[in-house]
Amino acid sequence: MAAVNSTMLELGTIAPDFTLNDTRGEPVNLNEIADGEGLLVVFWCNHCPYVKHIRDQFITLSADWLKRGIRIVAVMSNDVDNYPDDSPEKMKEEAEQFGYPFPYLYDAGQNVAHAYRAACTPDFFLFDEDRKLVYRGQFDSSRPGSTTPVTGKDLAGAIDQLLDGQTIPVEQFPSIGCNIKWKPGNEPAYFTRK
Repeated sequence: MAAVNSTMLELGTIAPDFTLNDTRGEPVNLNEIADGEGLLVVFWCNHCPYVKHIRDQFITLSADWLKRGIRIVAVMSNDVDNYPDDSPEKMKEEAEQFGYPFPYLYDAGQNVAHAYRAACTPDFFLFDEDRKLVYRGQFDSSRPGSTTPVTGKDLAGAIDQLLDGQTIPVEQFPSIGCNIKWKPGNEPAYFTRK
């Protein structure tokens, strides 16, 4: 497992729009769902140990955040030819098995990952109601194999501050996880392994 840090996209960046298919093969356009109090775009996949480590807590918190007006989409950008556990069929199984309360979208061309400068799974991008980036970083400081409990406190704290109209501190810690599995020749210039 090649662990990498998120790129820490510049705060204030406007969320790049996209249209991707969900696990039913239906197109989901970001502009059509981003009408809430905030928008959370998460780069995610099925097989990554870092994702599996936080999955249950992230799903639980997501259900609450959705009720509070945060729109959430998870984007899977891995090369499915070389990582078939992340195929659209497996994505559908994953979403159904774990009851994902948010759309799980397939970035077949990896263009969305490039637009967000995504580097790892999981990689979190929180935007305000104007779709300006206010938080990018870790879910919390727990990692696979650690004794630190999975709480989601870093991301949850940022969402609470956003919803309460408070300023989110600019000191944020990068997410860390498995590198996005780039298609041969599609690895972006910004990407470096840890």
